[in-house]
Amino acid sequence: MKTGLRWLGGYLWARRGRLVLLAVCCGIFAVVLTLYGEKGEPVLYAGALCAVVLAGAGALGAAREYALCRQLTRLREELAAGLGELPAPRTPAEAEYAALCAALESGRVDAARAADAARQDMREYYTLWAHQIKTPLAALRLLTRGDPGRAAMEAELVRVEQYVEMALCYLQASSGQDLVLRTCPLDPVIRASVRRFAPLFIQKKLALVYEGTELSALTDEKWLAFMLEQLLSNALKYTPQGSITLRVLPGPVLRVEDTGPGIPPADLPRIFERGYTGCRGRADKRATGVGLYLCRRLADQLGHRISAENRPGGGAVFALDMTPTTVQTE
Repeated sequence: MKTGLRWLGGYLWARRGRLVLLAVCCGIFAVVLTLYGEKGEPVLYAGALCAVVLAGAGALGAAREYALCRQLTRLREELAAGLGELPAPRTPAEAEYAALCAALESGRVDAARAADAARQDMREYYTLWAHQIKTPLAALRLLTRGDPGRAAMEAELVRVEQYVEMALCYLQASSGQDLVLRTCPLDPVIRASVRRFAPLFIQKKLALVYEGTELSALTDEKWLAFMLEQLLSNALKYTPQGSITLRVLPGPVLRVEDTGPGIPPADLPRIFERGYTGCRGRADKRATGVGLYLCRRLADQLGHRISAENRPGGGAVFALDMTPTTVQTE
């Protein structure tokens, strides 16, 4: 009711010029009849008839325009209607507005198609690049065998391979189409990820605590390994000494605990945001703020929940809760 009254007030205000013109015409009509000797009653009667006719015509026009506005409002709120669902124009001005909308819609569609094509080309190129770059990386790993500096070079190769996987994941995660859910045992995934980071554990002289698990989870094995490796890499980066502990609790919930300095309280609410590196990330020029963002994005797509907190005795804890829930795909 209030919406209709507001619309009526706006409608009358927009046509205030016509109302003033109508009042002036009625006044001229009354003056002319009076000058020709007509008495007051015929003048009032004729004026009343004219007012009724004009009011009826105005009410009919207002009702039609109100219905048109309601239809346009509904189409705007749905934002899915094409131009073919717009009301047919009734005046030359409305026809011009319709033609303008059609031209704008055509330009928007062409621009959207061009942008989609450009994104697809970029995705295909970087996907190909990510696969091709693995060949020289594998060759470098073979060449480091028997070299005195093998441990250091293998540690750097692990980092390079991780950055390549991160770039590939960034491209694939946007579509959400590369998800294969099945119940898989967690122990093989965890052990494979730990073996991959063995050179970094050796280089930094950090101990790994993991007792194994017989639990399984409904997840995507490939992307679970990616998330775990991101969490391990993050723990290795910010743990100068001590140990990194992997625990699998019933649920299942995978926990990665380190003995580093922990996460500054100001960073905790934002560490999963894209591009956010935090206080320590600014000190480490290699930080990109993408790894944890991808973990959160993949966890959401898989229906998992990821969180971070500080340990009471020092260090950080990242928890990946894989308790079955509704999977969300983009």
